[in-house]
Amino acid sequence: MNRVIPGFSLSLGITVLYLSLIVLLPLGALVWQALDVGWERYLAIMSGARTLAAFRITLSTAALATLFNGVYGLALAWVLVRYDFPGKRYLDALVDVPFALPTAVAGLALSALFVKNGWFGGPLAALGIDVAYTPLGIAIAMAFTSIPFVVRTVQPVLEDLAADVEEAAATLGASDLRIFARIIFPAILPAFLTGASLGFARSLGEFGAIIFIAGNLPLKTEVVSLLTFIRIEEYDYPAAAAIAATLLGFAFVLLFLVNMLQLWQQRRIGTGD
Repeated sequence: MNRVIPGFSLSLGITVLYLSLIVLLPLGALVWQALDVGWERYLAIMSGARTLAAFRITLSTAALATLFNGVYGLALAWVLVRYDFPGKRYLDALVDVPFALPTAVAGLALSALFVKNGWFGGPLAALGIDVAYTPLGIAIAMAFTSIPFVVRTVQPVLEDLAADVEEAAATLGASDLRIFARIIFPAILPAFLTGASLGFARSLGEFGAIIFIAGNLPLKTEVVSLLTFIRIEEYDYPAAAAIAATLLGFAFVLLFLVNMLQLWQQRRIGTGD
């Protein structure tokens, strides 16, 4: 049997070896370290007030960032696909800046903008809204680093939508809002949920963009990734492994849901529903 890719066995072996060394081996070591902690010690670590507060802050701010990205990311993808305007290519390129920009640089820039004497922080402080060193600042940093996930997953689906169905609905008297709610949004829903889930997963593990704007106050603005780093600096490796493994578990659950959404989308397209 002729292979499409020459040297398939060798290519597959190299790929699996690379994946094992770069991804599976470190994750396996983390899980092994966490299992070595023991169930009682694990419960004691995870039930600590500081750990629970860190997870509460991380999950709530990640949810807030995902909610914002869901609305803004969908609107931005819509504008990029459905409208032509000067500077469109530059705006499209700017969407990927959070991927290319080092997260520490992003954190420093956001801190400079949102402190009380910053360009954005000053006017907001005059309105009684503090951003820097608050959970709101954490959510903004998370939203900045994860916005491309929503845009880049929804954008190609919008581009592939056939216009004839929308035109038929318009000729039958459907309003623009009804066309979007009944035709467009159901078609892009799997991609939208996928992008939002990936953005949420990215926000859970964000570190560099957060530490500068969060203030890192225990029980108030300390996120899980920072607490893990602090435990490592304290040479408390069991606690760091337990916290990191729990966060890894959240990420795996989200990735599993994303894969299920993609499978559902493929079956839906295949059956022509």
